[in-house]
Amino acid sequence: MAELILTHIADGIATVTLNRPEAMNALSKALRHHLYEVMTALDADDTVRAVILTGAGERAFTAGLDLKELGSEEGALGAANAEGADENPVKAIETCRKPVIGAINGVAITGGFEVALACDVLIASTNARFADTHARVGIVPGWGLSQKLSRMIGISRAKELSFTGNFLDAKTAEHWGLVNRVVAPDELLPEARRLAADMASIDPAFLAQYKTLIDEGYAASFDEGLAIEHRLSSAANSAVSPEEVEARRAAVQERGRTQG
Repeated sequence: MAELILTHIADGIATVTLNRPEAMNALSKALRHHLYEVMTALDADDTVRAVILTGAGERAFTAGLDLKELGSEEGALGAANAEGADENPVKAIETCRKPVIGAINGVAITGGFEVALACDVLIASTNARFADTHARVGIVPGWGLSQKLSRMIGISRAKELSFTGNFLDAKTAEHWGLVNRVVAPDELLPEARRLAADMASIDPAFLAQYKTLIDEGYAASFDEGLAIEHRLSSAANSAVSPEEVEARRAAVQERGRTQG
């Protein structure tokens, strides 16, 4: 039996692949539990500095919850409101304090769309498409999509997607600010690795702290976010010496010259 999730680690970057291509990488109970185990292990692995999450094949990132499983098991629908990270894939991804780049290789539908939104950064192939079919299936989102999507692309665009269930193509997703960039399918993972390598070159403890700062501020009001930043910044910056700033300034300047 094939592994439900494939994990490859090289040069400080972990590539995590949802591996049910025959079922459009649908999020079965077993796959969700395994994703939690993988993300928890990667969070604890000091050799890993950034994570790429993608799906096997080119058809689907993930089609969301396994509807066959939901229709055949009593109580299975509770997965849509699961609070534990071992059942809720969004929370499983969020357990990882390291940057998580979503490499969207195909469709990300309903629960799969929610999983994509759990990533810190999204890169899409030209094959990528997004759809929120919760209303058509008759299931209210329970993993955050109803609140996250409007904050990312605007309330009227979010309502258009959620009230129609229509697909959003990769080019429009980039235009709307949902994904950072769109590349050819064979360039998706190389592009994700290049971005992950840049992130992996930052001090991991600092990066984890910065990720927490952004996420906590995003979930708060603007004034509350500024207060969170001030509190963390005041404590952290007071511990940085002038010598450290000068050394890092020189390194930043040198890196800038290589970027043109």
